[in-house]
Amino acid sequence: MNDEAKKPRALITEDGSYPLDLTGPRSHTLVIEPGVGGLSIGPASLGKKVNLHVEPEQRINWRAFDAFATPAGSPWPRWLYYSGGDSGFFTWASERPIEGMEWTPILPADMPVDASKSRIGRLTIKLSQTGGRLHLTLPNRETSPYFRLSVMGNLARFSANGDMPLSLALVPRTSPRKNGGSFQLPDMGALHQVTDLSLRSEPMTQPISLQCLSRFPNLKSLSLYGSFSNLDQLAGQPQLKNLHLRYMPDLGGLPALNVWPELDSFIAFNVEEAAGKRLRQQVKAHAAVRPWANLVSVSQLRKPEWWAAEYGRPFSSWPARLAKLANAAYDAALAALAHARSLAEAEAALIAFAARFNTLKGIETPERDDLGEAVWQLSQSDHAARLGVTEEMAQSWFDAVRDY
Repeated sequence: MNDEAKKPRALITEDGSYPLDLTGPRSHTLVIEPGVGGLSIGPASLGKKVNLHVEPEQRINWRAFDAFATPAGSPWPRWLYYSGGDSGFFTWASERPIEGMEWTPILPADMPVDASKSRIGRLTIKLSQTGGRLHLTLPNRETSPYFRLSVMGNLARFSANGDMPLSLALVPRTSPRKNGGSFQLPDMGALHQVTDLSLRSEPMTQPISLQCLSRFPNLKSLSLYGSFSNLDQLAGQPQLKNLHLRYMPDLGGLPALNVWPELDSFIAFNVEEAAGKRLRQQVKAHAAVRPWANLVSVSQLRKPEWWAAEYGRPFSSWPARLAKLANAAYDAALAALAHARSLAEAEAALIAFAARFNTLKGIETPERDDLGEAVWQLSQSDHAARLGVTEEMAQSWFDAVRDY
């Protein structure tokens, strides 16, 4: 079929409701709302979180979207969010570009996927803890010169080969608690050859060990976000030109900036106060010897208590309205524990916290897990320890009273 034959006779650019041959003739109704550039597809279990319900094992006619365009004539949707097992969008992307794709693979078995001819700007792959492994042949540089890749979750379920992406972001699933040692990044195979790497974990949680950096010999740009250990390993990357540190509560072991003679850009944002002050001095010393060629900034230096009270709680990814309610409930529980004089009063404080969310909408599995973590944090406070509260007690109170 030639390119002219593939083009729809008329593009749909208006908002409204349209029948869609997604999994069969007129199987779905697509509702396009004003100003919405993205579209989400996933199983019915996701409810209103997705626009179109398609079960993981169902095949999708991705070309059903060819009839739709933005008012300016560009392909619509610009961004796609898909949870399921159909990798056919990679073939579709060889015919029309996808600006951004977020895929949560639901794979009962291992799956190799050839995306070498796909035209994708940014691909995010979110991997759950269980399921088959995904092996991806990456888009080649000729068809996708600005391709960027992010991989989140259980990184051990992913491998890749082919041309390296312009940048790689890795967000492993780490433990919400710090007492299990450092997280060791799994072998990422061919991806070790990237030149631009971002690693992310949540602050105040299990740190990622930077011993993995020895496997990345070509790095020019490195961005770290969250909790990390073995920061001394950064000295093994003397070729770095860009180093960005964000939301890092512990900079112990960080080498002095003069370890990187080619460093042109340095950012430290929301980092521990003591180390941040030293970095400001080093930034000035660097500028006196060799002026900075690109952006340099050391800002938002934080005291230890800020990390525990403002950022260590598990509500940072919640919608603002829910996060405000959760933090207020957490503060009330902490105050109640501070004034408690018996184990019964401690139990009442934690039960009141857990029960507060029974009547709130939007509390689903991720939020339930976060609330369980919050109860654990409260059980580990000095006030709870004084009263003899154990982790097991707190968990049993939490499970007994919650309806979510």
